[in-house]
Amino acid sequence: MSQIPSRVNPRAPEFAANAAHYQGLLEVLRGRLREAATGIREAHIARHRSRGKLLARERIDRLIDPHAPFLELSPLAAWGLYGNEVPSAGVVTGIGPIHGVACMIIANDATVKGGSFFHETVRKHVRAQEIAEQNRLPCIYLVDCGGAYLPEQDRVFPDKDHFGNTFYRQCRMSQQGLPQLAAVFGGCTAGGAYIPALADEVVMVRGNARIHLGGPSIVKVAIDETVDGETLGGAEMHSRVSGVNDYLVDDEPAALLRLREIVAKLNWPRQNHADLRPVRPPAYDPAEIGGVISADPKIPYDVREIIARLVDGSDFQEFKPLYGDTLVCGTAHLHGHPVGILGNNGALFSESALKGAHFIELCNQRNTPLLFLHNITGYMVGTDAERGGIAKHSAKMVYAQANSRVPKFSVIVGGSYGAGNYGMAGRGFAPHFLFAWPTARCATMSADIASNVMQELRRASIKQDDARLAADLHRIDTEVRAQYGEQSDPYYATARLWDDGIIEPAQTRDVLGLCLALAAQLPPATGPAPVYRM
Repeated sequence: MSQIPSRVNPRAPEFAANAAHYQGLLEVLRGRLREAATGIREAHIARHRSRGKLLARERIDRLIDPHAPFLELSPLAAWGLYGNEVPSAGVVTGIGPIHGVACMIIANDATVKGGSFFHETVRKHVRAQEIAEQNRLPCIYLVDCGGAYLPEQDRVFPDKDHFGNTFYRQCRMSQQGLPQLAAVFGGCTAGGAYIPALADEVVMVRGNARIHLGGPSIVKVAIDETVDGETLGGAEMHSRVSGVNDYLVDDEPAALLRLREIVAKLNWPRQNHADLRPVRPPAYDPAEIGGVISADPKIPYDVREIIARLVDGSDFQEFKPLYGDTLVCGTAHLHGHPVGILGNNGALFSESALKGAHFIELCNQRNTPLLFLHNITGYMVGTDAERGGIAKHSAKMVYAQANSRVPKFSVIVGGSYGAGNYGMAGRGFAPHFLFAWPTARCATMSADIASNVMQELRRASIKQDDARLAADLHRIDTEVRAQYGEQSDPYYATARLWDDGIIEPAQTRDVLGLCLALAAQLPPATGPAPVYRM
């Protein structure tokens, strides 16, 4: 056993100051999560309930197994956009067990613009389907959807990753044998109608559920026919006449129960391909992470202190501990599942990159999932670094990571800048899941460096008197810092679906345990492992 010895003193004044600072960040996060779930739209929620309808998250609570965890994805999507009138992008997505079968659940929130699809709604829906396909999960659609939000049509309808892509993915997953199940709770018009129409099995709630490609107003304009919504596409009609619906139920609880019965009879075998070990708690409390992380991002901390509070028994077999020490690599178990961890302890030098590439190859050889803990300014620059081949050595790590065939998970715990984001499996390299902490910052570079770079470019490009130059440089510094401060903020990123959600450090162990459990159900990858290109 190689237990990490913690050098952090929880009784030190610095620890208390760090913990107090982080607690403030957590209170902001929790407040925004509460507001996204039930705030902002109280009148819409009251009207929704008056129709005998449950909220999207209440439907999910009744659908999944009692007392089971639900891993909600991107709950703060669209935060700060559209005047904050589209909380959670109008759709709730996440993974939960139904009769022990892990399922992806996609639930429209009709209290947000009638469940219509905005640009971020489409991105969140597609991302949930992407995760389902990658992890071989059945998809459950809880449909209460008014189709595309028409003022956003140019950002929702025509492109390859827009609304039509959700239907394409639904068809492809069904063809692959991944069940696509839908329950309809409200009106589904236009594109919204295709979600249940493309499902393998459909449940509709009498009185509230409707499916029609064109609603009564469209029918009137298109063919001058006057018809009410129930006659046009109600649950009774689709159950008795059209055959579009498979199961007619009287209320929402009955619809959710019928979905549970369908999943229970899917004949869905659950397999495990990982070397599971008995679960042990870390030797150090995960709640201490907030005191480990420096309140000042310029003050470093040892990533081993985070690892010690995530992995089972704080047991970590470190790889090449004396070489390339700005990248910490090693193997551990987390909630009983094997995992290979790469964490940053500063900028990555050639030695660090070579060690990372070597370690990634070993994990691929042994079918061990990879976890990347980002706190990285980037790869080292300068004359010595370039003469030492940093461009090629960093490319080797990026190459090994990009071609990795094992599941990859990323958590941005601090900064994630420049090519360091690429080497550490940033969003562009398709990790199975990517989460962020409230301390996360993701950008091409930090605001300090960006400001200095832009000022140097200005000095080199223009000749002017000292007074004018000083004013110009001050303006550049102010504008660049404001831009990078806003755009590297974790809420700016999560609003745009650049991650799968902001999570609390103390919850990270459990979140990763759920992700690793999904990965363990996937058969081991075959074919050549990435080449360690020395």
